Amino acid sequence: MSDMNEAPTDEGQGTPPELRFLKVLVTALAGTMILGLITMIFLFVTRLPDGSVPRPVLPDGITLPEGARAEAVTMGRGWIAVVTEADEILILDAETGALRQRVMITPEN
Repeated sequence: MSDMNEAPTDEGQGTPPELRFLKVLVTALAGTMILGLITMIFLFVTRLPDGSVPRPVLPDGITLPEGARAEAVTMGRGWIAVVTEADEILILDAETGALRQRVMITPEN
């Protein structure tokens, strides 16, 4: 009867193999997630552009012809293209802002 009043002990019994396997899987998953996070942070830091990259400089006074309103602007080497609301492309000199060429855009039929 004295055995009935004592709590059972786990002496001689280890962790079940299924539980050990699950512990290894959880540890591997945590390690993989940590390595992935470190890799993403490294890529963001090295791939994002910094503020020291020189930007193209627009001339101080780009003057469009009377009544022309810009819809889009793009820059090339030595020129600036302005697409206007009147469906024309104005090619301007990048340094002086002088009009080099005017191209009318015609709709296709």
